[in-house]
Amino acid sequence: MSDRQGWTNPAWAGQRDGEALARGGLKVGHLRMVAALDEHGQVSAAASVLNISQPAASRMIAEIEAFVGAPICERLPRGVALTPYGTALARRARSVLLELREVDREIADLRSGKGGSVYLGAVTAPAIDLVIPAIKIVRETYPKVEINMQVETSAVLAKELLASRHDFIVARIPDDLNPRLFEARVIGVEKACLIVRRGHPLLGHGAVRLDELHKFDWVLQPGGSLLRRTLEGIFVSHGAPLPDRVLNTSSLLLTLVMVAQSDAIAAVSIEVANFLRGRGDLDGSVEILPTEFEIVVQPYSLITVRSRSLSPAAQILYDQIRNQLR
Repeated sequence: MSDRQGWTNPAWAGQRDGEALARGGLKVGHLRMVAALDEHGQVSAAASVLNISQPAASRMIAEIEAFVGAPICERLPRGVALTPYGTALARRARSVLLELREVDREIADLRSGKGGSVYLGAVTAPAIDLVIPAIKIVRETYPKVEINMQVETSAVLAKELLASRHDFIVARIPDDLNPRLFEARVIGVEKACLIVRRGHPLLGHGAVRLDELHKFDWVLQPGGSLLRRTLEGIFVSHGAPLPDRVLNTSSLLLTLVMVAQSDAIAAVSIEVANFLRGRGDLDGSVEILPTEFEIVVQPYSLITVRSRSLSPAAQILYDQIRNQLR
């Protein structure tokens, strides 16, 4: 621990960065000591909080100052006061200790079945086929786990993942993002189909050809989306004219309303189509339009950010989604 003259002591020259502090051996106990000094302003009180002797507390402070390379506190007539270095370290220490307490609480909640939080995103097909069944199983064991799920395109979900708004996503890595930022495990291939309303003019005449489709209205995901590009690639590769009357929307609800209330055609995942088939929730029921061609979209993956650990609750759901594949 420094005295007042320690401020100008050349021994404190040359600050260490955070990586150097970690290599130097700064421990959780050191962080607790700095936080206790900041709160109580006395070495004896800090020692009492940590349940150690005052000489042991003084030795710990000396260790911290050796690791930091600067004085963290100075003696006053009554107690001690943190230096600017100590104040900065105390602020960070409280943040780290809070995170550690939250981890302890979350693990305890999981063990008791009380909870934990998960934030994930998924494209539509695996959201229906994999994520929802996994959520049902997780809730049987951990009924109070809070699960937040966003269903969107891969481009949106990947950016949300990088911004730390999701723990993991079930999607694809967009072409415009560096794949080295992610850890990805391929878990499935998405197939799509065309849906129309019951009673549509194209139904009842066998498998439909591509050149029969362009004269109808279409509801498609916005240009550049993977399903949209896949479908347009099929038209182009077969030399068929592209649809020219298109409503662009990423809203599944709007897509279904348009299909149910008009002769519009839409492309959706087979999982979505099978779920909707035969339902009468909208004004009319949805049917799968038989075609002479298949719509096979790129594989999707379980994706996390490289070197970012999952919370206990997120890890449980992540593992259960993987188990669904078996």
